[in-house]
Amino acid sequence: MRFHRENFLSALAAGIARCLFRTLRLEIIDRSGFLTQPAEKPVIMTFWHNRIPAIAVGFLRHYPHRLRRGVVVLTSPSKDGDILAGVMTHLGMGSVRGSSSRRGSTALRELTGKLEAGHDLAITPDGPRGPKYSLGPGVVFLAQKTGLRILPLHARYHRAFHLKTWDSFAIPWPFSKINIVIDDYITIDPSLTDLEPERIKLEHLLKTNAESADRKADG
Repeated sequence: MRFHRENFLSALAAGIARCLFRTLRLEIIDRSGFLTQPAEKPVIMTFWHNRIPAIAVGFLRHYPHRLRRGVVVLTSPSKDGDILAGVMTHLGMGSVRGSSSRRGSTALRELTGKLEAGHDLAITPDGPRGPKYSLGPGVVFLAQKTGLRILPLHARYHRAFHLKTWDSFAIPWPFSKINIVIDDYITIDPSLTDLEPERIKLEHLLKTNAESADRKADG
């Protein structure tokens, strides 16, 4: 019963999302060249949890499917994560289940396997429970371990409804506008023994952009 309920909810949510996404205006700035000259190797896409709808719009409209193997999203091994994983499947993305507190080592092995198979990864480093705009060590560690580059993604909602969740999860209003910035690639030096400075640098980049976008939206 639980399985069927979650599949129904994920299919319903994905259908509603597709209808909403068709009404949105989207502007993309691609500083990395990912869309026009995609990297030969997979990349680790990183963005905040409350930006998931915006990035999903960008994926559906502009991801270079003919030149890539596809995107796999790291989702929580929880009931909410079950639904999110289902939504991602309906939107054309794969998923790996895991978080820092549950299935962490297993998820890391699965993520590494997906990367080796050529899939791009999408990770929300403050999900699934926060704190909001707080980046754990996993993204930087995975980038160093695999030798792949991090691709930071930023998004600004011009008009959005914010849920009463830990991250004020945002759902854009129909017919509103979204700005997405695909930032420059970040490479983690394989010889580094202390990754904390790199973690802080990436967190600052993502957080500064998000807080600036939030202020503009509020204004």
